[in-house]
Amino acid sequence: MSDDLTKDEFDALGQVSRKEHRGRPSACVARNTKRLTGLKFLEYSRDGHLGLTEKGKQTLFIYRCIEALRGLSLDPNAHVDADVAIFLGRKGHIVEKEGSKEFEITQRGRESLADIDAQSQSR
Repeated sequence: MSDDLTKDEFDALGQVSRKEHRGRPSACVARNTKRLTGLKFLEYSRDGHLGLTEKGKQTLFIYRCIEALRGLSLDPNAHVDADVAIFLGRKGHIVEKEGSKEFEITQRGRESLADIDAQSQSR
């Protein structure tokens, strides 16, 4: 994952993906557009609207997966989006609790999260 993106830049990617920028872009999107288009996370369409590139979609999805794992490690009742839950479940990072729609992080998920945190601290 691209650890060199700031929280503000990830927020801008999220706003663009949710189409919150129609009309005039928010201050967050406007502040980060130049860098994110330069890194090929965002692009302008023919009609002049900002959109995520495939690279931007993948990066944002990975970020959402990592945040879901962090959320579950801190709060077992944390909300996990359906697409993220399906992906993390297939990879064996989370499992659905018996008889509920809640999830718990597996040992494999904890190890992955520890590796991610170790890599981000070494940079």
